[in-house]
Amino acid sequence: MSQQCQITGVRLQVGNNVSHANNKRKRVFLPNLKVKRFFIPEENKWITLKISTHGMKVINKKGLHACLKISREKGLVKR
Repeated sequence: MSQQCQITGVRLQVGNNVSHANNKRKRVFLPNLKVKRFFIPEENKWITLKISTHGMKVINKKGLHACLKISREKGLVKR
């Protein structure tokens, strides 16, 4: 599975490690992803999502049903 949030779509980012001597080398910044199960009362089933911690806050604010609808339109969540 890819390193991508299924709600917000956030992915890994590429940047540089910069030393005191200003030497630069490539590195990756990984998103803070968690695997979490949610119950969907409208469909009466459980769903497992790989979401970032920011995605959890978005679900708390907007609601699971609204977030899943947007994610399915973007193609981040299948089903």
